[in-house]
Amino acid sequence: MNNNIKAISIQWIGPTALLVLALIMMLFNFSTKSQLNASTTVNRNIEMTAQTCASIFNEEIISLEKMGVPVAEIVSESMGIQGLNKNMEYEVKLLEIARVNSSAYLTMICDEMGTAINNRGEQISVRECDFFDKVREEDGVRYLYTMDDGIDGKDAIIVAVPIATTTNNNLELLLFYALDNMGTMVKKYDFNTWNLESIIDRDGNVIASFGSTRYWKQGDNIFEVLKNSKADFIKTMRSQINSKTTTVAPLDETNSLVYTPLGSGDWTVVFGVPQTYINKQIDQQWKAFRSMMYQLVIIVCLFVAFVVAFGIVSKIYNGRKQEQLESKADTDLLTGLNNKLATERKIKEFMAQNPNSQSMMFIFDIDNFKKINDTMGHAFGDEVLRSLGQQIRVIFRASDILGRAGGDEFIVFLKNVSEASAIRKEAKKVEDFFKDFKAGEYTKYSATASIGAAIFPQEGADFESLYKAADSALYKAKKRGKNQLAFYNEEWTEV
Repeated sequence: MNNNIKAISIQWIGPTALLVLALIMMLFNFSTKSQLNASTTVNRNIEMTAQTCASIFNEEIISLEKMGVPVAEIVSESMGIQGLNKNMEYEVKLLEIARVNSSAYLTMICDEMGTAINNRGEQISVRECDFFDKVREEDGVRYLYTMDDGIDGKDAIIVAVPIATTTNNNLELLLFYALDNMGTMVKKYDFNTWNLESIIDRDGNVIASFGSTRYWKQGDNIFEVLKNSKADFIKTMRSQINSKTTTVAPLDETNSLVYTPLGSGDWTVVFGVPQTYINKQIDQQWKAFRSMMYQLVIIVCLFVAFVVAFGIVSKIYNGRKQEQLESKADTDLLTGLNNKLATERKIKEFMAQNPNSQSMMFIFDIDNFKKINDTMGHAFGDEVLRSLGQQIRVIFRASDILGRAGGDEFIVFLKNVSEASAIRKEAKKVEDFFKDFKAGEYTKYSATASIGAAIFPQEGADFESLYKAADSALYKAKKRGKNQLAFYNEEWTEV
């Protein structure tokens, strides 16, 4: 008794020690990866929040363009060849409609001399405004920024839409969006909180900034502000802004930046994120991992004890269970034959192990099977397939491979059919089978089949080519009127 216990102990001490060592290493590796994953998850959540905010803001700006383009077309038609004048009641109404039905607080039509008329019916000059020269720098719809709209003194995003005319008046429809709206919006996405949110252009100019002025303020250039102390950071930031990448990057020991493309105007939204906020979020993520780690340690201890006490029994049980699962995974539930994947795998395995062993493949499907389903119902169609699966197994050897490829198509692969007489015999056996085949428990239905046959390896040295040959023979059988067998090689068909 003691000797048996000693023998068992020696047998399991080594493997168990190796198992424990491996599990410890796995847990250590898992811990390292979990910490990294927690940090990655937090950064991804921050990036998604920034993208959501930028997307909402961008949609508001795009809505100005969607409203401005059709209004500009209507204005173009209404103004004809005339320029701006005092008798523009219709155009003023259009401007007011554009304002009311968009997020703009002000709309106006401006000519190349800087004369403008707004939705309030006021005729003004915007020639001295900082945005006037920018309006004509490019063709098409443009997105601009101004620190003074020339009327209300507001910081604004301007969507400029050209108005086509028959003269060279060069009229523009301008829609103004208040940046104060942006400030209200970004506060909803504050990262708990450094409270720095900015919009910058691709050159780093701060178009708008809300909250803290610790690092920069509106009108500054981020790249200039940080160039002396953060040269590498600025270089990377420039590259990522130009590639329109959303990124979380540490600015210093206490704060990080998350910047994401706005989409409109080639601008970027920049959020300040306190490192304390990031660390708190990572710690919350890591708590879940730590809890999982403790559970894993307990499970490992229980598992080692279980392995020592019940290793052999578990191995036998799991082996049998695995065989059952594999058998179920390989079986077509309707017919009880191999399913498509199992059929193909088993044939390929035989071919690989017996490349020169002459064998043959049949492919057949039920003639007019769709008509059976349509006239007698899908349940009866399933009964035909089920009966076929049950009856076809009887006429072949247990070593042969029978499977359902899908629908009403079946594959039969006969191993080691070396003699010509055996080939003819098996072909006749299959053909005769369908002469007597009947399906249905109450209604006996005689179903026929079209059958294609090909010889391995002469007509296909691998599964794909052999299947293609047999399928080609099946097509011949159907073309000749169905309810018959055809070989890929016509000489066999004649025999």
